[in-house]
Amino acid sequence: MQRLRELGWIEGRTVAIEYRWAQGRTERYDEIAAELVRLNVDVIVTTVPTVAALKHATSVIPIVFALGSDPVGGGLVGSLARPGGNVTGLSTQATDLASKRVELLREVVPQLGTLAILGNIGIPQIVLEMREVEAAAQTFGLQVTRLEIRRAEDIASAFASLKDRAQALYVCIDPLTMINRASINTLALDARLPTMHDFRNIVEAGGLMSYGPNFLDQFRRAADLVDKILRGAKPGDLPVEQADKFELVVNLKTARSLRLTIPESFLLRADEVIE
Repeated sequence: MQRLRELGWIEGRTVAIEYRWAQGRTERYDEIAAELVRLNVDVIVTTVPTVAALKHATSVIPIVFALGSDPVGGGLVGSLARPGGNVTGLSTQATDLASKRVELLREVVPQLGTLAILGNIGIPQIVLEMREVEAAAQTFGLQVTRLEIRRAEDIASAFASLKDRAQALYVCIDPLTMINRASINTLALDARLPTMHDFRNIVEAGGLMSYGPNFLDQFRRAADLVDKILRGAKPGDLPVEQADKFELVVNLKTARSLRLTIPESFLLRADEVIE
């Protein structure tokens, strides 16, 4: 919204905005998509999990996603350079960064032997990310335990199924895990599991660390794409942009609660250390 204002699109004066929130419930995506199509909006800004429902509802209204984990692998666009159709946006390169995140976990948990992966398997892009994490873990000689969820009620039982069978946890971020970040962090802390996340928001809420693009920067850049579309550009002609700012964030308070000592050299590399 701030970036749109900078570009001259002021809510209530030069642009009207309709807000919809699915609250992490995938069953609401089709309903919201149909509603926005009925309203005949000029452009829809969203995150990747809803894009499939939106594409099914309309092939005409431009769709801009601010957070796309693997837009090509997930079948949202034909290519990054020429997405085609009515969809474009920004990639978070979640699958590309999976190996780096596992590597960072190994630095903090040097005796790491078994890694748990928590992800919402109802979203194709999350399934792709989980596969990349598994492949990276195997490269490092780690055993993997998958915690598959589809709804909030699955989270506690997923942790219960671990039964001390993991030494760290990689959390794949989507609306479901984002909304339930506090409970996920609490369950991980109770299970004494150091956690890795995609975005700093989860670390600010008590997760151990994150490595990925700047969340706010992604949405600011999405506003630039919206501006071009509102001025006549076709989304299919606008290349999907990749993240260019990555940050490593560590929560030292969580580390102390886990009785985990983070090496000084690691902390010096962090973009932010939360005390």
